[in-house]
Amino acid sequence: MWNREKSLILSKMFIWIFLALLIGFVLYANVIVDNFVQYSRVELNAVKPFFVWTIYVGSIPAVVLLLSMQKLLKCIEVGDVFTVLSVKYLRIISWTCFVGAIIALIGTTYYLPWLFVAIAAAFMGLVVRILKNTFAQAVVLKEEADFTI
Repeated sequence: MWNREKSLILSKMFIWIFLALLIGFVLYANVIVDNFVQYSRVELNAVKPFFVWTIYVGSIPAVVLLLSMQKLLKCIEVGDVFTVLSVKYLRIISWTCFVGAIIALIGTTYYLPWLFVAIAAAFMGLVVRILKNTFAQAVVLKEEADFTI
């Protein structure tokens, strides 16, 4: 039977898988970009360094995002869901999405399809931002209820 603990374990597992994939992607960025450029239908040899730069710079907010998600799951695991700390992690997650969107948007100067990544990252940032605002309001209501005894 599926339950809360199994869901948390699965979420943590996926975070670690994505972190491992991200580390591998950064370590092999040159090889990945070489292969991408080789199989691309467009001549991209001149912009290879920009692709590598985008991967390296984009990995920074990605790591912060994954670690913040891990910390948020830890809060959920111990039952501290509607707290200032959870709101803080949601805020960090949303801003890392927006930073990723800006990095991808800058990448459109040399490769237009980065625009799709930028739009997706900005949309996710917006969704998480709305969740953050909802959680922040829940924290206020919870604090009011705790003082109303």
